[in-house]
Amino acid sequence: MTILFSTFLLTLLVITAVAVVRTSNLFVAVMLLGIFSLLIAANFLLLDAADVALTEAAVGAGISTVLFLGALALTSERERAATPHRWLSLVVVVSATLVVLYATFDKPAFGDPAAPSQQHVAPWYLEKTPEYIDVPNVVTAVLASFRGYDTLGEVFVVLTAGIGVLFLFSAPHGHAAHRRLNGEDESSIGLRDDLIPRVVGRLLVPFILLFGLYVQFHGDFGPGGGFQAGALIAAAFILYALVEGEDRTLQALPFNALLTLMVSGALLYGAVGLAGILFGGTFLDYSVLAEDPVAGQHLGILLIEAGVGLTVTGVLLVIFHAFAARDSF
Repeated sequence: MTILFSTFLLTLLVITAVAVVRTSNLFVAVMLLGIFSLLIAANFLLLDAADVALTEAAVGAGISTVLFLGALALTSERERAATPHRWLSLVVVVSATLVVLYATFDKPAFGDPAAPSQQHVAPWYLEKTPEYIDVPNVVTAVLASFRGYDTLGEVFVVLTAGIGVLFLFSAPHGHAAHRRLNGEDESSIGLRDDLIPRVVGRLLVPFILLFGLYVQFHGDFGPGGGFQAGALIAAAFILYALVEGEDRTLQALPFNALLTLMVSGALLYGAVGLAGILFGGTFLDYSVLAEDPVAGQHLGILLIEAGVGLTVTGVLLVIFHAFAARDSF
């Protein structure tokens, strides 16, 4: 049954991808890309990667779709005429696809217990997590503790991306954009005059926020964590901006507060690592944060996941507002 459903999802993914490439209507392409992300999220869920599925659904199908629609509002809904080198691009893409497909023949069978990925460090993680960290969700233990350096790097990559977007989008704005980013522009009213979207949006926002907080603080026991929670909380504020207007969203959560969020989350993560050194351990060694090493691990994971959530929320909202503040490219 699993193989049948996986084949069905793969077929839908291929059909959606071909439709995206073939359509010249960019609005249709954006909607299809949102559907593609939802299908990918369903595939991740089928592979028991619920954490990744949550992130893909929130970012890929949600926030990315909103940003694409914002780009269309500043440009055009129709694709430009084909370039004369279109066939060359097609040859390159087909060649790369064939090389990748050929490389898959040397991969072990799906789910093979003798595969290198199943025989390297994964068994050690599964064996030692109850002893060293004692959290039911092994994914959280691996990402937040055993491989805390990797996650720290990911957080600073997200922070750097937000800073880069600010540099790219903030320079040519002028006074009007400055007023909008500070919630002083009443022209961006969203769907405030449309009753049904406004009522439905108002009903959904608190539940999305509540679910985001649940995912944030329940990541030790089930799918979730800072990345997923940050994406969900940012999606709630973006939905509020769409139905109530960007000006009201910025009055509730000013742009400068968002900048503080995105920086403070990364600093909190780094501070937890430095605390490990100050308490006699090593960088990102949470076991020294409390008398009981397991309790120290729980405290450290709680703090760094909070830092991840703050940075992801701040960066996504900063990108959205910086994007929405532009009147043109």
